[in-house]
Amino acid sequence: MIIVFGGGVVSNVLLDKTKGNNSGWIVITFGWAAGVFTGVLISAPISGAHLNPAITLALVLANKFSLSLLPLYVCAQLLGAMFGAFLVWLAYKKHFDATKNADLKLAVFCTSPNIRSYWYNIITEIIGTYVLALAVLYMAQPEVGLGSLNALPVAIVVLGLGLSLGGPTGYAINPARDLGPRLMHFFLPIPFKRDSDWKYAWVPVLGPLVGASLAAGMFVLFGS
Repeated sequence: MIIVFGGGVVSNVLLDKTKGNNSGWIVITFGWAAGVFTGVLISAPISGAHLNPAITLALVLANKFSLSLLPLYVCAQLLGAMFGAFLVWLAYKKHFDATKNADLKLAVFCTSPNIRSYWYNIITEIIGTYVLALAVLYMAQPEVGLGSLNALPVAIVVLGLGLSLGGPTGYAINPARDLGPRLMHFFLPIPFKRDSDWKYAWVPVLGPLVGASLAAGMFVLFGS
């Protein structure tokens, strides 16, 4: 659900001949926040709203979730992100066909920095995910995760992160959100597409995992 909203709003803003073409960064951040709100609201009663491998890892490290379930949840998160990216591509198929700029097409699926500096890019992702994970840890119920009532607060945190820290890298703050759609960009028959920028792909995976781990450590030491 997150990718349907998030990838959808990026498509609407960036791809040619859409109703929302060039409507800007604020529109994109609100679209992602709405996706987080909807995803948490729907999945909270079923899974505790485990939509982000980095957050699931933080919950494991903070003794709020079972380590044995981590691989299964991460696989589900990645597959869900891939399926969401496929739905976005299907909905905007004609606009992908009409858009010649290969960088804009890639931006629908995954993040990339405006200034490429891997050290600073990964620091940005660490900081953003640290803030997100720390907020979630204080909201999460023991042994479960987030409840439905936490959908709006989490969405507001994600909105704020996009508006405040999203400028340098596009704020992946979720390994599955970036890697899953990046894989779909690689596999889907998109005309005039470029490479999937695998040289950068490790940053939005490692950065969020490190940031979430630091947040969990801080929570265990001072917050629990």
